[in-house]
Order: sequence, then C-alpha cells, then structure tokens
Amino acid sequence: MAVGIVAGCAETRTLDSTADPVCAFYTNHPYPPPVANLDRAREEWQDATRHRADHHLYWPGTTYRADLDILVAGCGTWQAAKYALCRPQAHVVGIDVSTTSLEHTEQLRRKYALTNLETMHRSVEDVGVMQPRFDLIVCTGVLHHLLDPAEGLRALRSVLKPDGVIYLMVYAPYGRTGIYMLQEYCRTLGVGRSDVDIADLRAAVAALPPQHPLHAELATSRDARNTHALADALLNPRDQSYSVHALFDLIERGGMRFERWYWQAPYLPECGAFAATPHANRVARLPPREQYAALELWRGTMGAHSVVVSRDDGPADTGVKVVFDDARWSGFVPIRLPYTMCVEEPLPQGAAAVLLNRSHQHRDLLLTITAPEKRMFDAIDGQRTIAEIAIRAGLESAADCAKRFFEKLWRYDQVVFETVGGATSGSRR
Repeated sequence: MAVGIVAGCAETRTLDSTADPVCAFYTNHPYPPPVANLDRAREEWQDATRHRADHHLYWPGTTYRADLDILVAGCGTWQAAKYALCRPQAHVVGIDVSTTSLEHTEQLRRKYALTNLETMHRSVEDVGVMQPRFDLIVCTGVLHHLLDPAEGLRALRSVLKPDGVIYLMVYAPYGRTGIYMLQEYCRTLGVGRSDVDIADLRAAVAALPPQHPLHAELATSRDARNTHALADALLNPRDQSYSVHALFDLIERGGMRFERWYWQAPYLPECGAFAATPHANRVARLPPREQYAALELWRGTMGAHSVVVSRDDGPADTGVKVVFDDARWSGFVPIRLPYTMCVEEPLPQGAAAVLLNRSHQHRDLLLTITAPEKRMFDAIDGQRTIAEIAIRAGLESAADCAKRFFEKLWRYDQVVFETVGGATSGSRR
C-alpha cells in the first residue's frame, strides 16, 4: 500500500495500488511524460486577458474571479502543478492513483513553492469523502480508464458546487481506429509491458505500412516517441471511447448537464468546409445532439471529445449558455481566446484577413472576414461591448452585421463573452 500525499505530508488514508490494474499501470508508466520546467506556461498566463477568457468560457454570465477552488481529478505528472502555478490565487487540489505521478507533481510543487497546491493519492471514485466543494473540476483523459465511468462522474458531481462546472475530456472512437487496431494486435501476440516488450513494440510500430491508420494518429501526437506514451496508447489495461451519442448518455447517467463543447466549431454545421456542402442546411435542421453526431461522422478523425458540463440539479441560469436571440447580445463583451490568429497575407480575393484557432485539429476551420469585420475584430480589447465595438468600427447603423459577425466569431472559437455587461458588474460567490 502507498501512503497518500497531502501538500507533501503523509495522509492517514491509504490506497491499495494493486487493487486496480490501471493504478499499477500508471505507477509504472506515468503519463503524461513528466516535465521539470513550467516557466513557459507561467509566462503565457501573465496576461490578465487570458485569465478572463478562460473564466468566461466556463461562466459567461459571471464576473471574473481568481480565487476559485479547483480539483484536477487524475492530475498525472504535472497538470495540477500547472493549474496552481498559472492561477496563484486559486486553491488547487490534485488527485491521482499513481504515486509516481504524484511524486513528479510534488517535485514541481517544491520547485515553484506552490503553497496553493495540495496533492492526494486518491481515486476519482473516492472523492466523495473530501470536504471541499469545487468551482471547477478538471478531468481530462481519466474517466475512460475507470471500471465504471458513470460512477466516477457521479462522484465528481458530489464535490461540485451547485453553480460549478466540470471540464471533461474522453476518448472518441473514430479518430482512434489505428490505436484500437494495434491494441488488438498486442492482445493477439500477448505483448506485455516489460522494457523488452515495449522496445519490440516500438520497432514493430516503426515498421508499420504507410497506409496504416495509426500513422495519422501518431503524427498529431506530441508524445509519440515517448515510451510511457506508447504504453498508454497501446497497452493500457482499460480504455473505453465514446461517440457523441454515448458521451451524452454518460453525461446524463453521471447526473450532469451538457453546456458546451470546449472547442465547438468542429461540431457545428455552419463552420468550416461542411458549411459549403448541400447537406449543411439539412443537418442544421436536426436537434443539436443529432447535429453533433452527424459532424463527428463526417469529420471522421475526432480522437477525443472535450465538454463543459454542470450539475443537472444546478441553477438553470448558470451563465454557461450564450444566445443571440434577444437584445442582450449588444452588451456582451467579447474576449479573444489565446490561440487565435489573424492572418493578413496571402489572402483570398476580397478578404481583409483570415482568422484561425491554432488549437483546432481540423484545418478547414478558417474564417475569412471582410474589411468592416476586420475593423470590428481589431477593436476587440476585452473591455468594449459589441455595441461599442460596432460604433468604433463605424458600423453603429449596421446592428445585424455586428450580430452575425460576433456570433460567427463565437462559433468558430475565436472569442468568448462576458455577458453580464462588463468587468465590474455581477458576482458569483
């Protein structure tokens, strides 16, 4: 048995690392690959606008708060430390079943003197015994490794504040076809997890035929050459994936409510290359869930789904929804997301710029904008409302143009909105 860790000190509770093969797996193969330096992340998060953008992705209808209670459930080797370092006013708790991962996190905690970080050796299913209630729970790449993911989600729900949200990521099936083929290959050969077996597997993967679907999946992986990453992908003892329909079923069985996709443009028929197809209008007439499922099938390469969910018994006006069907849109404050880019050359004929989000996997999600739209885009400063931006851009008499443009920016993951009328109003305590 391994003794739990709390802020570097022994905890009375213990967790049997041999009880679950996933626990033993990640103790021997910590993932993601450990890092010794988080300076770049700290530098990126010096920008106050980035903090507001992150907050309003989850809570458009609330004023920015820095002192959140955050749980990183399945924190791996550095995720909880990154959250604590980049959000110094937040209280961050990181839990994991892998003592090896927690040891790496503890090294970062000591290096950066992260007094706002606690770590605990604890499973997701066992968080219900914890006293804190969290504003934000981050659980990415974890639930799909549990014996009962819905049970794990219900456990997280039990420590989520009524107006809190969970940022959740789970595997998706179609973009992991090559991985699942190689997992079956490894089971057929009885490939184990010893250093020799993994070295032999690496050689076999390197010799794969060029048309094998795994090649495309490895090309988009930052960790493809890492031994533990290869083991995580191909030798994990438990690995489930979720289509859109299966994901919505999981969310509902976990007592949660879907609020938005973390990156929503790939799922929307009005975005990207699909918008120009004869089926775009046909798909747009479907209920939202069916639209998302259709786009998952059309795109074909989604390897994961990232969503924001809230408690199904939480307040209906949690502020996560952004709508443009009433006059309130003109008072929204747009805030640019950090990975957006404005390209001004070379350009299609008649275009003033092309906007893209560098974190998008799908390269067709480009937004071509006109000169008047470019003036509005340039006037976004995280403080002005849409109405004020339109006036500044000389479009005060073209309200419909501003409305369509900013709704399009939002759908393409270019901006989030503070919908409470500016940075000084409202409160979410």
